[in-house]
Amino acid sequence: MGKYKYFELSEFIKSDKAEKKKIDNTPSFEIVDHLNELVKNFLEPLRAAWGKPIRVTSGYRCDALNKEVKGSSTSVHKLGYAADLQSGNYEEFRDFVVEWAKKNRIKFDQIIKESDGKTNWIHVGLKNNLGQQRGQIKVMNV
Repeated sequence: MGKYKYFELSEFIKSDKAEKKKIDNTPSFEIVDHLNELVKNFLEPLRAAWGKPIRVTSGYRCDALNKEVKGSSTSVHKLGYAADLQSGNYEEFRDFVVEWAKKNRIKFDQIIKESDGKTNWIHVGLKNNLGQQRGQIKVMNV
């Protein structure tokens, strides 16, 4: 992955679940290129504007890892085009991400405000499986 001020490749491929289950979550060169796009075009500018650390809780997921975490079979995490993020106060961060993307006309496929009842995070998808950037903003409880 390219050299970035705020993010490193390891943040996008590390997975406690993969380590525990001995799943090799090493991305291909193509996936690394997609992660570069995601970081360069969305996450680095977002982090610079936010001004606070952003934690990647889920980035690239190989097919086996995606199945293990019960991810969607069409998840763009498998393509390296998505990341789940947390930073500080959830409501404040959630609102900032949405308003920042709108205000700056940032291209993306989906921003999903997600929760499992205990934990909240923001899912950012740069492109969908067809390479589209539909600009969808959704709320989802998993």
